[in-house]
Amino acid sequence: MYKEARRVAAIDLGTNSFHMVIVEESEGKGIVEIDRVKEMICIGRGSISTKMLDEKAMESGITTLKHFLVLAAQQGVKPENVIAFATSAIREAKNRNVFLQRVRDETSLKIKVVSGLEEAQFIYYGVRHAVKLAAEPELIFDIGGGSVEFIIADHQKIFLLESRKIGVARMLERFITTDPVSDRELSLLDQFFSAELFTAAEKSRDLNIKKAIASSGTAQNIARMIRSMAGRDDEVTLNQSSFTRKEFQKFYKSVIAMTASERKKLTGLDEKRVDLIVPGLVLMNVIFSLFKLKEVAISDSALREGMVVHYLKNNRHDNKGRQEQLNIRRQSVIELGYRCGWDKKHSEQIAALCLQLFDRLQPLHGLDIHDRELLEYAALLHNIGTFIAISSHHKHSQYIILNGELRGFAPAEISIIANVARYHRKSPPSQKHDAYTQLKPGQQRVVDVLSGILRIANGLDRGHRQNILSVDADIAESGVTIGLHAIHKPDIEIWAAERMKSWLETVLGKSICFEARDVHER
Repeated sequence: MYKEARRVAAIDLGTNSFHMVIVEESEGKGIVEIDRVKEMICIGRGSISTKMLDEKAMESGITTLKHFLVLAAQQGVKPENVIAFATSAIREAKNRNVFLQRVRDETSLKIKVVSGLEEAQFIYYGVRHAVKLAAEPELIFDIGGGSVEFIIADHQKIFLLESRKIGVARMLERFITTDPVSDRELSLLDQFFSAELFTAAEKSRDLNIKKAIASSGTAQNIARMIRSMAGRDDEVTLNQSSFTRKEFQKFYKSVIAMTASERKKLTGLDEKRVDLIVPGLVLMNVIFSLFKLKEVAISDSALREGMVVHYLKNNRHDNKGRQEQLNIRRQSVIELGYRCGWDKKHSEQIAALCLQLFDRLQPLHGLDIHDRELLEYAALLHNIGTFIAISSHHKHSQYIILNGELRGFAPAEISIIANVARYHRKSPPSQKHDAYTQLKPGQQRVVDVLSGILRIANGLDRGHRQNILSVDADIAESGVTIGLHAIHKPDIEIWAAERMKSWLETVLGKSICFEARDVHER
C-alpha cells in the first residue's frame, strides 16, 4: 500500500487550450484537487488544413508549458509525476515531432500523443470521476477543438468509443466565413455533423438513451450562457448541472443569429471562444436532434482528470484499483471533510445515528433512499464550518458545502446537503433565509425532515464521546419514544437531544421523548 501523499500534475495539450490539473492522492482522503490552470493557446489555429503547427503557436505553447512546470514544482509535484498528453491538432500535424522534440529539449517534458480512441477512454475515466453515472447506458461527448469524442457507457461498462474529426476549431476553419453565420453555412454544418454522427446515434437509439453528459470548455460555456439567460447565475456549481432541449432551443435561436461583437457581450462566454462557439452551438443542436435527447448534463472533468485517475490506478504499489474510488459522491464528501480538518469520529457517529433515526422514523416522514444518502453526507459535513470559525459554524458549513466543488452531485442535491448542515443547530429552516426559499417546496420538505433528524443526532453526541451505540424508536398515537443504547449513562445526551427535538416534533406532528435502555436490549 502507498503510505505517503503523492502529487501528480496532468497536462492536456488540446487544439484550443492547454490545461493542467494538480492533484494529491493519499490514503483515506482519496484524490484532492490542489490547483488547475488553463491557457487558450489555439495551437491548432490554421493547422487543420495545412497540417502544420504555426511557429508562433508553438513558441507560445512551449512558454506556457514552462510556466506550468514551474507551478507544478512549486506545488510539490516531482518531475516524474508530471504527465502530458497531446490530442487532435498535434496528433495530425506533419511537424508534430519538431514541436515535441523542442518541448523535450527546452523543458525535459515528454509528451505522449494519444489516439482518438485513447482520448475517448480517458474522457470516460474523467467523467466517471466527476459525475454519478447511471446503471443504464448514457451518452458522453466531449467537444474539442479538433475532434469530438463519443462514449456510450454506464457506471461499469463501455458500449461505444468513437472519435470524430468534427471539433469546433476544425469546423470553424472549414465551413464558416460569414458573420453572422449564413443559412447556407449553417445547413452545410448541419449536414456534415449529421453524417459524422450516424453510427453513434444509431447505437444510442438501440439502447434507448434519452440523456447525455457533455464535457469540455465549449459545453461548459453553453451551459453558463443558458444559465445566465435563464437568470440562474446564483447557482454555484456547474458540474452535473443540466439544461433541457427546450432551454437550449430558445438559447440557440437567440444566439446563432448574433454577430461576433454581439456574442462578446454574452455572460459566460470566454473571449477566445466568441467564434468557436458557433460550430459548437450547431453541433449541440444536431446532437439534441439526432440522438433525440431530452437533457444534457455537464461534467467539469474530462481528459486530464481521466489521465490522472488512470495514472494513479496503474502506479500504486499494490497495483490494485480501489473500489471505493468509484463511489465518487462519498469520496468527494470525505475529501472535503479532510480539507476542512474535520472531526472524523464525531462526524461518522452523527451520520450513523442519523441513518438509524431515518430508518426508524421512515413510517412517519415517508422519504426515500436518495434522501437518506443526502442526510448521511450532510451529517458527515455538518461541522466543517469550524474550519473558518466556531461562531456561526453552521452557516460556514453551508457556505463551504455550496462552494466546495463536490463531485457527482446535481446542484439541487448540493443545496439540500448545505441547507441540512446549516440547520443542525441554532434556528430551524425559515422562509426568511434566502438559500432555503430558493428550494422547491418538495426540496424544502426534505430539508425540514433531514435537518430535524440531524439536530437530534447532534444532541446525541453532544460531548463528542460516541457514547450512544444505537437507537431505536417506538411509534404510537401519543408520540415517539426514542430508545438509546449506550456505553455509559446517557444523561448529557438526553439533555442535549431534548433541547434539539422541537423542530422534528413540528415537522412530524408527533411529540418525542428519549429513554435510556440497556446496551444489550433489542
